[in-house]
Amino acid sequence: MEADLYDEFGNYIGPELDSDDDEDDLDADDRDVDEGDEDDDDEPADADDDVPGMEVVLHEDKKYYPTAEEVYGPEVETIVQEEDTQPLTEPIIKPVKNRQFTLMEQELPATVYDMEFLADLMDGPELIRNVTLCGHLHHGKVRALLMLRYTDILFTEQERGVGIKSTPVTMVLPDSRGKSYLFNIMDTPGHVNFSDEVTSSIRISDGVVLFIDAAEGVMLNTERLIKHAVQERMAITICINKVDRLIVELKLPPTDAYYKLRHIVDEVNGLLSTYSTDENLVVSPLLGNVCFASSQYSICFTLGSFAKIYSDTYGDINYNEFAKRLWGDIYFNPKTRKFTKKAPSSNSQRSFVEFVLEPLYKILSQVVGDVDTSLPRVLDELGIHLTKEELKLNIRPLLRLVCNRFFGEFTGFVDMCVQHIPSPQEGARNKIEHTYTGGLDSDLGEAMAECDPDGPLMCHTTKMYSTEDGVQFHAFGRVLSGTIQAGQPVKVLGENYTLEDEEDSQVCTVGRLWISVARYQIEVNRVPAGNWVLIEGCDQPIVKTATITEPRGNEEAQIFRPLKFNTASVIKIAVEPVNPSELPKMLDGLRKVNKSYPSLTTKVEESGEHVILGTGELYLDCVMHDLRKMYSEIDIKVADPVVTFCETVVETSSLKCFAETPNKKNKVTMIAEPLEKGLAEDIENEVVQITWNRKKLGEFFQTKYDWDLLAARSIWAFGPDTTGPNILVDDTLPSEVDKALLGSVKDSIVQGFQWGTREGPLCDEPIRNVKFKILDAVIAQEPLHRGGGQVIPTARRVVYSAFLMATPRLMEPYYFVEVQAPADCVSAVYTVLARRRGHVTQDAPIPGSPLYTIKAFIPAIDSFGFETDLRTHTQGQAFALSVFHHWQIVPGDPLDKSIVIRPLEPQPAPHLAREFMIKTRRRKGLSEDVSISKFFDDPMLLELAKQDVVLNYPM
Repeated sequence: MEADLYDEFGNYIGPELDSDDDEDDLDADDRDVDEGDEDDDDEPADADDDVPGMEVVLHEDKKYYPTAEEVYGPEVETIVQEEDTQPLTEPIIKPVKNRQFTLMEQELPATVYDMEFLADLMDGPELIRNVTLCGHLHHGKVRALLMLRYTDILFTEQERGVGIKSTPVTMVLPDSRGKSYLFNIMDTPGHVNFSDEVTSSIRISDGVVLFIDAAEGVMLNTERLIKHAVQERMAITICINKVDRLIVELKLPPTDAYYKLRHIVDEVNGLLSTYSTDENLVVSPLLGNVCFASSQYSICFTLGSFAKIYSDTYGDINYNEFAKRLWGDIYFNPKTRKFTKKAPSSNSQRSFVEFVLEPLYKILSQVVGDVDTSLPRVLDELGIHLTKEELKLNIRPLLRLVCNRFFGEFTGFVDMCVQHIPSPQEGARNKIEHTYTGGLDSDLGEAMAECDPDGPLMCHTTKMYSTEDGVQFHAFGRVLSGTIQAGQPVKVLGENYTLEDEEDSQVCTVGRLWISVARYQIEVNRVPAGNWVLIEGCDQPIVKTATITEPRGNEEAQIFRPLKFNTASVIKIAVEPVNPSELPKMLDGLRKVNKSYPSLTTKVEESGEHVILGTGELYLDCVMHDLRKMYSEIDIKVADPVVTFCETVVETSSLKCFAETPNKKNKVTMIAEPLEKGLAEDIENEVVQITWNRKKLGEFFQTKYDWDLLAARSIWAFGPDTTGPNILVDDTLPSEVDKALLGSVKDSIVQGFQWGTREGPLCDEPIRNVKFKILDAVIAQEPLHRGGGQVIPTARRVVYSAFLMATPRLMEPYYFVEVQAPADCVSAVYTVLARRRGHVTQDAPIPGSPLYTIKAFIPAIDSFGFETDLRTHTQGQAFALSVFHHWQIVPGDPLDKSIVIRPLEPQPAPHLAREFMIKTRRRKGLSEDVSISKFFDDPMLLELAKQDVVLNYPM
């Protein structure tokens, strides 16, 4: 070694070597060494392979650990992860989580009929009944179906003890003659917040059974459901439930119990005559469309089925004739053995009391009273045989057993539905006329009206049910014509589909088909017309409702109308994920809850916040539970709830407002004024429709609202959308304006008007109750100068300026509240309401019970926490339900600059409008105040100055 080329550790420090030469030299050296080795050891060339650990292995080629394949063997999937890609708290391979939100049976349960028999009945539409069970909260709909609350399948429903989703159940039920019918029953929630579920059920049913609690009578939701069923042209039958409460709780004597029951029937008939024009729409036990029940004690009878018990016992009685004499002021004279209209003696009782209520009272009192001594004798007389073990049961199960043996199966209920609710075949024409947007005069219309299983496929879905793990949805609907087959391709038409604009349609393949029976499903391979069906595989394009038809050959098919709800979603909450990176998960969750709840709306505000609109607190609470737990599984922050507002005017515009298009070639002049009282509601409830011909529209406005003929005939549009509560009228005169030119830009002006009324100038909320009149228009001759791009924004600007000149006001939603409370709590209810700007409209005792019912109005924005507050003040004795009722103007001027809003201070009443407007604008990310220069052109501002109009608007 030359000392100056290497340091003391033997590292080379000499002049830089040429790298190529370097390698060559090393190679040569290696070769020399190898040759030397070979010379030294006279051994074969591959000998060094046998000496382990002697070969030179580079660092990167060394193998420190065995490979996964060597350890676990081939065909085993392994995951190799770099260090630190996953926190230590999470296992690399997570256990498979089974998420389940509904209680489902794993096997098909035992039934008294074969599933094949049920499937065969689907081919006879005259043997099918599609029925919705509805009623007020806790009036016993779920209990009526099966003692188990079988249809409360969501875990949340079981925990809360209240129905949240409507649940379909299909069963075979026999009538009193033993004939079997296929019943498709939809069990619906009774809480007013969930009335959208009832709407989606009623749409695919032919009739309703309305449950009414015998002790509570007709309540808030009962009344609304009667009105809704009449509007939807349903056959109506009623079931007076919980008759045992009259006996056991209220301890009414039999005669008083009769009066109570009759009062309920009269009240229902009073409501039917209010809401319906049909004279024949009455309910009465004599007609057979009223039945009496107590689901807790297994009692269910109509007059007919009770009379049949007598005829079975005594033989020679014509029970139909006997049943006709069991209601009303009819008395039995034991001497002549005849029925008379006049009481034979002063203490005679009506036939219903004598033959129906008294036996019922006697059975109940015997079971509750003398179980040991006289009960066995009474049971022998009635022909009811109980074992010794059964006689030792507790009172309630024993009572249930005795009543069950005495009344038999619920054949009276089945008779009532069979006689008074039309089959899908009978009810089809009425259904199609009401729900189908196309005409009935086509082949398709005829096939649907005849419920033809061989016609073209038409299926209307109104509800989306998520699977038990909440991953995907199944569409639930009714087949109106044709037969839907598993695995067939179908075309799904959404709510925005029209024959002109076919964008909202998609071809899908149907997966499996089921008949839904609450906690289990029966899979079938085809479903003919007239039946309900649960469809897999079509959920992707459907949001709320859809029309499913054949992919080709059925081009003239139109859609079924979207659902029309009897309440409005006015409460809104803004949501955002706690962890911003999880926004996509939340958006996916929002899409899913939107499918799951019929009247829920989700939208994105200008400021970017995601808003959910619902009907009430319980409703939004359930939505948020599903969003967090079922559909997105993330933490979500919720802002304080607020309400939607509306904007309106209270006077006519103080001057004519005009606006010019940007190219200065067109000019539109308008004024705004309030609409007549009640007109906005008529438009929204489709009492009057813009699609009517000119003559019919004109007549309606002339006769009902006193409009002059010219104005009535020149209505251009309702807005926003076709049922919006504002009207655009062309009030120009042919002598002053070229009508042909104005007609050429009509569509553009209408679009501007629709846009303007959808989001008003005060705080981007919809305009309501305003009539906009076009007074003058100068329109360019050349089509080039009057395009939509010029006219639409101008029309919107002029709508805004006319609106701002007509004394604008904010409107807020008001709730109608019904409170049930004992007499000593009534004053506390008044106190709680007064603190929340509420006012009582009526308080009255509920007939035949110790409770009072208090009816009141309360602003929706002040209703948050109202129920909790009420319970606190009345020690939990008061029970309240509230539902959207009407819009009312907020006191005060929203544009009054002199009002100073101080943070965290409650405002006096006259300042409320200003406070609501400013806070809504802040929330939406708009500028603090309404700037007038945004909507007024310079010429218009000059005009204002000329006319010396004092403005307190910021310029």
